[in-house]
Amino acid sequence: MTIKLLLLTATILFTACSAPSQTTPTMTTHTSNPYYSRTDTTPITIANSEWKKVLPEEVYYIAREQGTERAFTGKYWDFEGLGTYYCAACGNQLFRSDSKFGSGCGWPSFFEPVRKTAVRYIDDNTHGMVRTEVRCGRCDGHLGHVFDDGPPPTGLRFCMNSIVLDFEPDSK
Repeated sequence: MTIKLLLLTATILFTACSAPSQTTPTMTTHTSNPYYSRTDTTPITIANSEWKKVLPEEVYYIAREQGTERAFTGKYWDFEGLGTYYCAACGNQLFRSDSKFGSGCGWPSFFEPVRKTAVRYIDDNTHGMVRTEVRCGRCDGHLGHVFDDGPPPTGLRFCMNSIVLDFEPDSK
């Protein structure tokens, strides 16, 4: 009886702790967003009142009001798919999956953007901290922050909010 109970308990624990197979998270739909483009990298200046009309509420909150999603809740924090990450507000190409790494911070982390102009940096002294904010190089939307505790070759950790990222898997 004791052995059966131990085997049952071990089976339940093993099943509960096994990592589920990862599926590609669904992408934000952009049918009502005329500013979304995967090819245009020209910087755009759009009033927040206009962004509010075309972005989903949660994307608007992060991108335009510098919000932050709770750690370990975003769809990409532990996602390992191969492909490209884009700005969910404007479609700007931001990061490749080969620059993503598991930092343990609870947000998707990358060590470099796809190109220097993909993102821009702003000094952020809010909440009693000294940080560097990362914004989209095209629409100026808030993406997250960058820290100098990342892996080689850059030593950087771009700590991004999943809500403002779209993922496009590599074609098979």
